[in-house]
Amino acid sequence: MAVTGAAEGTGRLLAARLVASEEIRKVVAIDAHRGDVDGAVWRVADVRDPLLTGRLAGVDVVVHLDLVCSPDLDARERRTHNVRGAQTVVLAAAAARVRRVVLVTSAMVYGADPTNPVPLTEDAPLRAEENESVAGDYLEIEELAASAAGVHPGLDVTVVRPAALVGPGIDTVITRHFEAPRLLTVKGSTAGWQFCHIEDLAAALELVVTADLAGPLAVGADGWLTLDEAVEITGKRSFELPAALTFGMAQRLHRLGMTPAPATDLHFVAYPWAVDGARLRAAGWKPRYDNAAALRVLVEETAGRHAVVGRRVGGKEATMATAAGATVAAIGAAAAIRRARRRRR
Repeated sequence: MAVTGAAEGTGRLLAARLVASEEIRKVVAIDAHRGDVDGAVWRVADVRDPLLTGRLAGVDVVVHLDLVCSPDLDARERRTHNVRGAQTVVLAAAAARVRRVVLVTSAMVYGADPTNPVPLTEDAPLRAEENESVAGDYLEIEELAASAAGVHPGLDVTVVRPAALVGPGIDTVITRHFEAPRLLTVKGSTAGWQFCHIEDLAAALELVVTADLAGPLAVGADGWLTLDEAVEITGKRSFELPAALTFGMAQRLHRLGMTPAPATDLHFVAYPWAVDGARLRAAGWKPRYDNAAALRVLVEETAGRHAVVGRRVGGKEATMATAAGATVAAIGAAAAIRRARRRRR
């Protein structure tokens, strides 16, 4: 059994669980630097390196968790790491005669939309937009998984799609939403918050590989939180704007380089994309963290941080954002300017 990205985050947690499992004979931990999981065989490698094949010698199953998703990363560099890394892992696994590869993407691939049923089933169509966002990375990895059977007949590729991740070291467009002074809502729609703690994801992945579960598999806490519940847990008020204004101004700000993520990323904090993890539940998996507990962890992890439209701010900017009292302070300011202009006409 091999785990990529084993030095930190979910990869580290999974490697430790597999080392402790009586069902796993040997755990190969792969990362760009050596981690602290004792009992694993460490093989230092870049997952994008074509020579990765040699690092997979004697491995039966690979779980690929070496992904990056911080909003601060350059989109091209992030996509190169995520997509090329997944491609290299699949190619290297096939060349090394690995039996199975587990690719972890995200429930974001289903897309966030006001018309989505809540919850989505695991076999729902993938409706996320193919663009420069991290959801676009996940879609490319999904396409890789879908084509693998035809390209590599002896290799089984399973996809696991977690809900919004929380836990130490997690930095995404979702976690930054909760770093804002207020919680953005779009008029006429609610998000329906669902989370997945990385400890629960590691436990789910252990079950996937030991029980040989077939995918696609969604992973998340049961149910979802309403806006009122999220407001109560976070202690933050919400801030409502029309959809056209929210997404239109967010895209303009992104084009100007003022925000790190495209406007479509805001869909995932404005519209529902909760999933029903029926297959894992049927196999006996139960999350340790429900949605409320996971959100409390997120609040603790992000304490003292401030973000506006996904961009981290500090000092005077943080003070101004808090005083403005809006998650989308920049968008709100733009709206105020528009209103002032109309009044002068």
